[in-house]
Amino acid sequence: MPKFISSYVKYVDLICEKVGRFVMYWVFFMMFLLILSFVTRNIINYPLMWIIEMAQFTITAYYLLGGGYSMITDDHVRMDLFYGKLSKKGKAKMDIFTSVFLIFYLVLLFIGSITSLIYTIETKQKLFTAWAPYVWPIKTLMLIGILLMLLQAFSTLFKDIAKMRERKI
Repeated sequence: MPKFISSYVKYVDLICEKVGRFVMYWVFFMMFLLILSFVTRNIINYPLMWIIEMAQFTITAYYLLGGGYSMITDDHVRMDLFYGKLSKKGKAKMDIFTSVFLIFYLVLLFIGSITSLIYTIETKQKLFTAWAPYVWPIKTLMLIGILLMLLQAFSTLFKDIAKMRERKI
């Protein structure tokens, strides 16, 4: 594989791995928020309006920013109807075929997230709840997460092409 592609794969994998490992610990923050919600609502009898929405934002950022990492570690869901019976080369060919659809989907999602973020910023969009937080922070994280998944999808595609050709990256 060309040096440019090797460098691309190396750096994208590194970025997605670092982001994924960092975000992995956000689940503990979300658990803290949910426990705090239980304590303030049921024990102290002083419910805080913002806790549940903050937990929802946290878990949304968690799975959006962790998408690229799950692709690196191959922890994503795969329909294994006949995939498991394929050879290593056959699996690489199947992954290349399905990567085209994934990349197309992620490009559309990325374009949609850009327009959604622009709209959110222009209109100063807030949620229609008692807390009424601004939506732009979570939409920004959504955009970053989709971008990381898109970059990782290309990285995975390059790795599958190398596998199919029986070359190292």
